[in-house]
Amino acid sequence: MKNIIYIILFIISFNGVSQEFADKEYYLVDSLVLEELPLEDLRLLDSCLKVHHTAKEDTTKIKALNGICENMIAEDWKKYQFYQYEQLQALLKNKPSVKVAKALQAELAAALSNIGYILSAQGEAKEALDYYSRSLKIQEEMGDDVAIASSLNNIASVYYKLGQLKEALDYFSRNLKVYEESGFKKGIATSLNNIGAIYDEQGQLKEALDYYSRSLKIQEEIGSKSGIARSLNNIGVAYKNQGKVTEALEYFNRSFKIYKEIGNQQETANSLHNIGVIYKTRGQLKEALNYHNRSLKINEEIGNQDGIAGSLMNIGDIYHKRGQLKEALAYSLKSLSISQQIGSPERIKYASSLLSYIYETQSEGMKALEMYKLHITMKDSLNNEETQKAATKQQAKYAYEKQKTIDDAAHEKLLAIEQEEKEKQQILTGAIAVGLGLVGIFLFFVLNRLKVTRKQKDVIEQQKESVEEAHKEIKDSIIYAKRIQSAILPPMKVIKEYLKESFILYKPKDVVAGDFYWMEQKDGKVLFAAADCTGHGVPGAMVSVVCNNALNRSVREHGLTVPGEILDKTREIVVQEFKKSEEDVRDGMDIALCSIAGMKLQYAGAHNPLWIIRNSEIIETKANKQPIGQFENPEPYTTHSFVLEKGDAIYIFSDGYVDQFGGERGKKFKAKAFKELLLSIQDKTMKEQKTRIDEAFETWKGALEQIDDVCVIGVRV
Repeated sequence: MKNIIYIILFIISFNGVSQEFADKEYYLVDSLVLEELPLEDLRLLDSCLKVHHTAKEDTTKIKALNGICENMIAEDWKKYQFYQYEQLQALLKNKPSVKVAKALQAELAAALSNIGYILSAQGEAKEALDYYSRSLKIQEEMGDDVAIASSLNNIASVYYKLGQLKEALDYFSRNLKVYEESGFKKGIATSLNNIGAIYDEQGQLKEALDYYSRSLKIQEEIGSKSGIARSLNNIGVAYKNQGKVTEALEYFNRSFKIYKEIGNQQETANSLHNIGVIYKTRGQLKEALNYHNRSLKINEEIGNQDGIAGSLMNIGDIYHKRGQLKEALAYSLKSLSISQQIGSPERIKYASSLLSYIYETQSEGMKALEMYKLHITMKDSLNNEETQKAATKQQAKYAYEKQKTIDDAAHEKLLAIEQEEKEKQQILTGAIAVGLGLVGIFLFFVLNRLKVTRKQKDVIEQQKESVEEAHKEIKDSIIYAKRIQSAILPPMKVIKEYLKESFILYKPKDVVAGDFYWMEQKDGKVLFAAADCTGHGVPGAMVSVVCNNALNRSVREHGLTVPGEILDKTREIVVQEFKKSEEDVRDGMDIALCSIAGMKLQYAGAHNPLWIIRNSEIIETKANKQPIGQFENPEPYTTHSFVLEKGDAIYIFSDGYVDQFGGERGKKFKAKAFKELLLSIQDKTMKEQKTRIDEAFETWKGALEQIDDVCVIGVRV
């Protein structure tokens, strides 16, 4: 088994050039090891698993466990079940000998650090801090300086990721001091790189380049390919931030080749990201999109949430520049959701700013303002005065600790500079006097212009009042439309009278909705339905009124109670109503319609299915694949009949729930997950089920926008 690997993790991020929200590079400093891990060791995972399960000695078991951690970090930690540190602690409780206990403590510290690394890479920053801190405590008790330095660096990296630069600077300074005292060159190079990143973040590019260059020199001396690639990457960023994109691209390409050669997937993705940023800055959007998509694919494969958020944001920005607003909005919302989940102020700042631009382009002023406010909040938190002072303080502290003195030549140079500054001040004083004279001449013209400006301002204020009044009228109209739509929905009191054990989860996307629920009672049968009309908002609500009326007429005027026959007649009425228009209207609805009489259930559907849960199994009945509306070669709707059993649960719903985007990857919830959710809550009352289903929806959606109306009906017999 190789020596214990101590992980050093650090994230470097920078503002963009072309737009302040568009470009953010993300760099992960690779692992700092006491002994480089050969490529063939990446295939030792299976052997470690075998040793762990067959070994008799505790120390051997622990070393095998730690080897599993190391190999999972080097390979793909999502591919295998992870062994938690509690297994190590359980072995420690067996009261081993002092010698064995010390070895176990060292392995435990390393394993805790490895777990912290995995959690940090998965975006669980606060949890990673907890594991790193536990590891540091053990290392300090053991007096292991190299391990202590590694943990200090790990903790600093997480604070940086959270935007807490004051804490990050403190831990980086402590880390550098330990390495300088021990003369450990690889550690010194990494610390110089990380401190350079802080200056780069604060816009102090000259200082950042100095630290990066010193780090690169040491990495070249010790022959660390990963270290060389990292320094090249960061120098490229500094050049890009200075507007020197040609030089930046050269350094990014050199870094990319090395990372690809050594097989570092995460840094390869970062390099592709950086190259894409340069092409985007140049306006070469096709090439930029290609590189960012390649970066996104790798980040998704390795589960790097921060990298995924960055790639999604840049892809969204490219689509925005190309005028593809639908795609731009989708990618940007996913980026913001992931950024908020991992708690990254930097990512939130850029994603919210991009969304503000997109909403503004779409003339959605309120949403644009909301995103802009979020952007400003994040920006202020990242650039507060305390952080700026901390950076200056740390720079002075580092310079003092190095005990550099100014020689006589440097002193003379300083005096010359001081004299030159005095001469410049005299020239400036004269220029100010002349300037004041010119100001006096132009003052008259300025005052005259102010009168014109005041008149223009009065006109603008009048226009603003007109716009606000029109907006209020529109808002009042929509609120009134909601009152009308609410009036056609059956009261919950009536629903509970006929369906005692039931719930209805109704979540319109906007003030008014295209979804609606419906219920009638006729000839001893209780008819109820979940309907989804074309569109949402005001257009969807208008269609819902037509379709709701058609359902009522089918039952009340035509006396129908068989679900399939009701849908046939409803379709006929809806088509007739829309044919009255001179326009070619093809709107309609999808629906699941049920009829209950005693323990007999009948069902018919247009696209929307019926689920019956009986004895922890789902009986699914599919609907006819034709809507209630115009359709080529329409067929009669099929009526399905069932004999219910006591305890059966019936569910009908629109597609808004299962189609909602969310989760870590911003994907659809899907029917499979919905089935699993319903099965897991069968021991709950229908009231509790509604709460659980609603909570699951909101958790899945997160910060993403609700994409459609939601209607779910549950009934237990």
